[in-house]
Amino acid sequence: MISAFDTKRRVVVTGVGVVSPLGNSVDEFWQALVDGRSGIVAEEPSPQVPMCAGVARDFTGAIDDFGPLEKGLKKTIRKALKLMNRETQMGVAAAQQALNNSELLGVGYEPERVGVCFGAGNVSMMPQDFEAGVRACSDAAGFDFRRWGREGLDQIAPLWLLKCLPNMPACYMAIYNDLRGPNNSITQREAAANLSVAEACYAIQEGAADAMVSGATGTTILPFNRLHAELEGQVALDTQHPDAVCRPFDRDRQGAVIAEGAAALVLEEYQAALDRGATIFGEILGVGSSCVVSPGRVVQRDKALANAIGAALRKAHLSPDDIGHVHAHGLSTHRSDIEEATAIRKVFGDRTSKLPVVAAKSNTGNAGAGSGALELVASLLALKKNRLFPVLNYEEPDPQCPVAPVRSTDCEAGESFVNLSIVAQGQASCLAVGACD
Repeated sequence: MISAFDTKRRVVVTGVGVVSPLGNSVDEFWQALVDGRSGIVAEEPSPQVPMCAGVARDFTGAIDDFGPLEKGLKKTIRKALKLMNRETQMGVAAAQQALNNSELLGVGYEPERVGVCFGAGNVSMMPQDFEAGVRACSDAAGFDFRRWGREGLDQIAPLWLLKCLPNMPACYMAIYNDLRGPNNSITQREAAANLSVAEACYAIQEGAADAMVSGATGTTILPFNRLHAELEGQVALDTQHPDAVCRPFDRDRQGAVIAEGAAALVLEEYQAALDRGATIFGEILGVGSSCVVSPGRVVQRDKALANAIGAALRKAHLSPDDIGHVHAHGLSTHRSDIEEATAIRKVFGDRTSKLPVVAAKSNTGNAGAGSGALELVASLLALKKNRLFPVLNYEEPDPQCPVAPVRSTDCEAGESFVNLSIVAQGQASCLAVGACD
């Protein structure tokens, strides 16, 4: 099963790391998936809006959350934590885990041959960052914008903007680990993880790098992110049964669940990984992306997803029959799940009724850009262990979603999978990944 996107340089995954509502290590994450545990809890983002959320409760942002670190690096990261927002902290922590897991550093790569391409969402500011400035410009009549330049700006922390830049996770990863190769950040929200891995693969295949750190970090919990989620689609509000509220493809699904998380991967040129005896989780065989919006500005996610899957399969030289399982976007909204099922049916035809489908969002909720990366790691682990995990809360099939969600741990993962992601605006991304001897 060799494609390397029609080049001679194959790309494999040699390290993974996660920060998630299911735990802050790969082992915890995987065990929770196969045990059918949920990381979704009753949460109150604000007193007025009680909701369920997938919260990475074990991640405090303290230096111990970043995994084993050399003494000097530990000191450097600890000093910078106050300049990172939570999304950046999660992304950097996942990356340090992945690098440690891969044992990549110190094996002889030139720093200029190792780079970073990492995904993020619309990293949002926190309202309290501006609270003092707003108060300084307010009186009984309300807020006076004309006073902002003279009285408000002085109340804002000078470096607050550094917490809101979506390229900061990639920057910190490169600086801390002396990774001087190609560096980029992809800000396509839920589609970002697959797109970041795709660009990282191209860098390796084209000879610009020999190894790359990739993945994504994100949240839909913070106030402005949550507002986007509520404006763009159906969000589950039930707090009585949080572990049962996310129900991808189920007839009685109530909507998406807000969440946070990050995952990182180390990608490496195949022969170099083989020569150093690295553990290989899988091979990136093909990538695809598409955005479909009609002239009337109607988003057509089913067509975008079908296009992306088709492109990834063509680049991988795979037929639909070669795919062992699908990791669905599985947002758990009425419309998105129907459109995704339609896309899967369009590509896989009659095989759809038997093709295993998993959806880790049923365990974690939707962590924005971070979700695609968590889902990719989940299926890589399943591929390595040849064992799938159940889609939580799938009880009543929806006739409009004619797919086959996995309901037990007795299902094999197969030799390959596709990882699907899409955003509300119609941007879809897909990775085709295979087992590697």
